[in-house]
Amino acid sequence: MATTKLKRSSSLQSMKSQKAANFFHFLSDELIFIILDFLTPNPIDRKSFSLVCKSFYSLESKHRRTLTPLRSEHLPTILTRYPSVTRVDLTLCPRITDASLITISNACKSNLQSIDLSRSKYFSGAGLQSLAVNCKNMVEIDLSNATELRDSAAAALAEAKNLERLWLGRCKMITDMGVGCIAVGCRKLELISLKWCLGVGDLGIELLALKCKDLQSLDLSYLPITEKCLPSIFKLPHLEDLVLEGCFGIDDDSLAALKHGCKSLKKLDISSCQNISHNGLASLTSGGVLEQLVLSHGSPVTLALADSLKKLPMLQSIKLDGCSITYAGLQAIGNWCVSLRELSLSKCPGVTDEGLSSLLTKHKDLRKLDITCCRKITYASIDHITVSCTALTSLRMESCTLVPKEAFVLIGQRCLFLEEIDITDNEVDDEGLKSISRCSELSSLKLGICLNITDEGVAQVGMCCSKLVELDLYRCTGISDSGISAIARGCPGLEMINIAYCKDITDSSLISLSKCSSLNTVESRGCPLITSLGLAAIAVGCKQLVKLDIKKCINIDDAGMIPLAHFSQNLRQINLSYTSVTDVGLLSLASISCLQSLTILHLKGLTASGLAAALLACGGLTKVKLQATFKSLLPQALFEHLEARGCLFLWRDKFFRAELDPQCWKLQLEDNLP
Repeated sequence: MATTKLKRSSSLQSMKSQKAANFFHFLSDELIFIILDFLTPNPIDRKSFSLVCKSFYSLESKHRRTLTPLRSEHLPTILTRYPSVTRVDLTLCPRITDASLITISNACKSNLQSIDLSRSKYFSGAGLQSLAVNCKNMVEIDLSNATELRDSAAAALAEAKNLERLWLGRCKMITDMGVGCIAVGCRKLELISLKWCLGVGDLGIELLALKCKDLQSLDLSYLPITEKCLPSIFKLPHLEDLVLEGCFGIDDDSLAALKHGCKSLKKLDISSCQNISHNGLASLTSGGVLEQLVLSHGSPVTLALADSLKKLPMLQSIKLDGCSITYAGLQAIGNWCVSLRELSLSKCPGVTDEGLSSLLTKHKDLRKLDITCCRKITYASIDHITVSCTALTSLRMESCTLVPKEAFVLIGQRCLFLEEIDITDNEVDDEGLKSISRCSELSSLKLGICLNITDEGVAQVGMCCSKLVELDLYRCTGISDSGISAIARGCPGLEMINIAYCKDITDSSLISLSKCSSLNTVESRGCPLITSLGLAAIAVGCKQLVKLDIKKCINIDDAGMIPLAHFSQNLRQINLSYTSVTDVGLLSLASISCLQSLTILHLKGLTASGLAAALLACGGLTKVKLQATFKSLLPQALFEHLEARGCLFLWRDKFFRAELDPQCWKLQLEDNLP
């Protein structure tokens, strides 16, 4: 009997000890890392995991590979905590000095593979040299917009011998000499972007082509280059992606070198190259494997130009945005480009029902079509599109004003695989919207300025399109709370919604949307019935909120700012213009460490002293838009201090204007169109 009691007692103790045990101790680090991979999209989840216990804190520190710091002064601490970081994203840190880069290079050393400095300033060649010397495995660096970098910085970067991808867009002070240093030092480069590097010419590009034989992607947009450097470029054995957008020194003769090389080229962008005609395009030979061709804002699309494409049987994508189009040109493209999957004709004058139909009837495998602002097409075009191109996944047709409401019914009846639809500023009504809701794969739907739709049509979208991620209802004045409520119920993965100037929207809509936990962008300007109550619901429910526009929501006051400051720690951009927020509400936002962009025009309750205190307290601001009257009310030393931290001030001198009736607003807009 005593033995039985002893066994029971030991069994109970064993069960208690098992309950007290942390079963994560029985899992390897690798298995826990796999679990953590599922938390990656939401930083709040990772933080919560790390705060459970010391063991979890340590594991999360080891697991982290990407770091996106909010302040440069925090770098020493966070780099110590996360020893396994391979990528550092500094886009939230406007002020990065050489000392910051030296700290990163000394902490990460050979672990660092990628660093993004595209929105940072105040560093020089000394900091880049430290990265290049200490981080031997660095393969990627983005220096876009570093407008003050000179050739000495490029020479320092040349020490990064294993660099494979480099972005130097808008580095206008770098010349051929700097690019030459990079070409000699970084022989493993596979991608380089020199867009808007106006100091770089033929010599620098020739050196790059001669030394970096592994180049696969080359962006030379808006460079002052001529035909001299193109033969060297076209001899690159692995080049797949070449961008020559806005290179005005390139002409038909320049492309002649294509006949003798560059058989690997898959994508060519010669948009805005006004001196290239069908004669130059004839150099694109059938021996190549060209798949994408961008000719936007270039020569007219005539029969001759279209005929020059007949030697490109692999061509899958053509972008002709802004080009003058002829019927014969479109018909010939239909005849020759037999493998077409993507066609963009945005803002092309000359596109008619006849021309579009002649092209599309031969391209039943088309996946993406952009006919934005093709104002001559009618019901006939939509009929042909939906009959011929039933496999479409993307249709953009903003401002096709002659297309009647009946045509939109055809889209939902025949193109059931659509994932993206943009029918902004069209005559679609509820019947059309109900038909479109049959596209169950829909993730993006743009209905801005569609004045004929109501809650009935939007509710149907909510019921049938559960995969919807983006919804634009800008100035859709027939929409009210019931329509938004249906969207919130049926589309739990919604990430972006625009309900600007939907005047009947109230707090009820925001309370419904607060159940969409993935929502990161809310644009609700001009909704006068929304109050702080609705905003508080969004703050509590949508913790991934990044962008918020509540301009002209006059009933939102400080009571809405306090929950926003407490719960919306990922908020980066906010527009508070014409609201009832005062000094107190603005100052409360200082607790949002991610906040970068602030627009505060015409806040009646805002004082100079309150504004100064808020600006000083919001340490991460990079852009502030203010009423010009404050410029003389605040001390110059304050602006100098904030600008030294990396903040840019934009001054506006606008007077309050009453809102126009939606129909009058639309008519006024149309009157201003060419």
